[in-house]
Amino acid sequence: MGDDIEFFDIMNGKLLGDGCITKQEGRKPRFQFTHSKKDKEWCEHCYSTLRDHLPLNAPKYKKVKDQRVQSGYTEGYYVQSKTHEAITVLRNLWYKDGQKILPLSFISDHLTARTLAWWYQDDGHLKIQGNIPKKIILSTESFSPLENLQLCKLLKEKFHLSFSQDKQNRIILYDKFQILYFLKLIEPYLHPSMNRKFIPFFDISFSEFTSRRTTIYLPEYLSLKSPTAEINKRLLLLDQHLELYRNERFYSKESLSFIESSRKEEETRSYQIMISQGNIQRLKMLSGLTGLNNSLLTLLCFQYIKS
Repeated sequence: MGDDIEFFDIMNGKLLGDGCITKQEGRKPRFQFTHSKKDKEWCEHCYSTLRDHLPLNAPKYKKVKDQRVQSGYTEGYYVQSKTHEAITVLRNLWYKDGQKILPLSFISDHLTARTLAWWYQDDGHLKIQGNIPKKIILSTESFSPLENLQLCKLLKEKFHLSFSQDKQNRIILYDKFQILYFLKLIEPYLHPSMNRKFIPFFDISFSEFTSRRTTIYLPEYLSLKSPTAEINKRLLLLDQHLELYRNERFYSKESLSFIESSRKEEETRSYQIMISQGNIQRLKMLSGLTGLNNSLLTLLCFQYIKS
């Protein structure tokens, strides 16, 4: 069990989310989680995945009185484990004097895309307006403000994700590029019942686009003698970036660092040019997938030549 890294990655996400470890006086601890009735399929998926590692009882229906809701009660499904050595180990890590605390070293060691996916499906929310993603919310109200600050720091270090805290002590991701990057990270681990927390990437009809004049902003250090010709030539490299995206290689650490630093670039020069129909198609496609604007996508093509 101790060598089962995937198990601890999943448990990391579950304990950041809706999972907890309870302990009665004089007894060994037990792991449990509860999900609402509408998330029954997700509950069953969590159970079927974790039962290969832990002695879990099958999901059970429960109805609880709750005067805060109009119906006067809530409905859900809960899963509880029997005792197990791994649960005792995790209890000692995650709880101090009976209170849940964040074991930052353990979380850092087991913070993967799979962890993010389980955490997000448990406690995450995607806000969309007019088919445009506005923010991703992770409900972290039960953690202290300092712990949430430390979580934001870990997410930045591990994934280049710039979460911030709101007034409700939740952590939020606002930037469109980062939202789409986050969703791309977790996509392989998203359960079909959680599609409401995902954005489908629709095909773009190339016939809709024609060549047009537009303004591209590039750093001062790029001095172009023939902007229209040079930029259109570089934009052909968008095909390579699209291929990197399809092959799960677009979001490399180097690319993320370059994009982050480039977005902070203050000294830029504007070029009003005519972009060809083919390049407009490429820009629209990659912009729709990543949330990056035309200028940053163009700069990536110049950087591609250098690298």
